[in-house]
Amino acid sequence: MDPLILLKAAVMGVVEGLTEFLPVSSTGHLILAGTLLGMHDDKSKVFDIAIQTGAIVAVVIVFWQRIRAALGGFGRDPRATRFVLNVAIAFLPAGLIGFFVYKTIKKYLFNGPVVAGAFIVGGLIILLVEQRIRPQARIAEVDDMGPLDAFKVGCVQCLGMIPGTSRSGATIIGGMLLGLSRKAATDFSFFLAIPTLVAAGGYSLWKERALLGVADLPQFAVGFIVSFLAGWVCVRWLLRYIATHSFVAFAWYRIGFGLLVLLTGWQGWVNWAD
Repeated sequence: MDPLILLKAAVMGVVEGLTEFLPVSSTGHLILAGTLLGMHDDKSKVFDIAIQTGAIVAVVIVFWQRIRAALGGFGRDPRATRFVLNVAIAFLPAGLIGFFVYKTIKKYLFNGPVVAGAFIVGGLIILLVEQRIRPQARIAEVDDMGPLDAFKVGCVQCLGMIPGTSRSGATIIGGMLLGLSRKAATDFSFFLAIPTLVAAGGYSLWKERALLGVADLPQFAVGFIVSFLAGWVCVRWLLRYIATHSFVAFAWYRIGFGLLVLLTGWQGWVNWAD
C-alpha cells in the first residue's frame, strides 16, 4: 500500500484518539482533517467510524478492573448489576435512533456548515453551564445513578449524532445539567462510549462492506493502532484534568475551531460542497 495513505491513516488515528473523549467532537475534527487530506469519500467515512474502536480499547484497558468486576458480578452483586443495566439503558436511545437515521445523518449532516454551527453552539452551551448555571450535583459517583438517570443521559447522548456536537460533550455537560457531578458525568461518558462506538463501528462496517477489501486492511490497522495509543494518553490525561479544572477551555476551543471551519470554506481552502 502507498506509504502516503498509511501516513494519512496515522494522522487520522491521532485526531480520533485525542478528540474522541474530549467535549470537542471527534467527528467534526475528522471531517475537517479528512477533507484537508483528501480523505472524504464514502470509504473514508467508514474508516473514520471504524477507527473509533481503537480509542474504545484504550478505555477498556484504563477501566479494565472496574469493567471486569461489573461483568463478573452481574446478576450476583446488586451494585455491579445496576451499573451494567444503567449502561445498557443509556445505550438504547442512541442505538435505536442511530439505526433508523444513520443514512440521513451521513448524507445531510457531514458537512462544514453543520460542523461549524454545532461547534460554536456547543461551546456557548458549555460556557453557559460552567459560568452561569452551575447545577448542584446530586449524584457524586456513577454507582449512585438510577435507571431514569441513565436513560436521561442516553437521550442527551443522541445530540452527539449531529457532527460537531460531540458525543462526550453531550453526555458530560448534559449529565451535569441532569444532576451528575463532573466526575460522575465524565466517568459514565467513558463507560457509555464502549457499547455506543463499538455498535456504530460494527454497523458502519457491515452496511458499507461492499466498499472494503483486503487491500484496505493496512490502512484500517494503522488507524486503529494509532487511535488506541492516542486515546489511551487522552483518557488518562482527562481523568487528571477534571479533578482540578472546568471545561471552559474546551468551550473557547470549540468556538475558535468552529470559526476556523467557517473560514476554510469562505476562503475556498476547503470545498464543503464536495
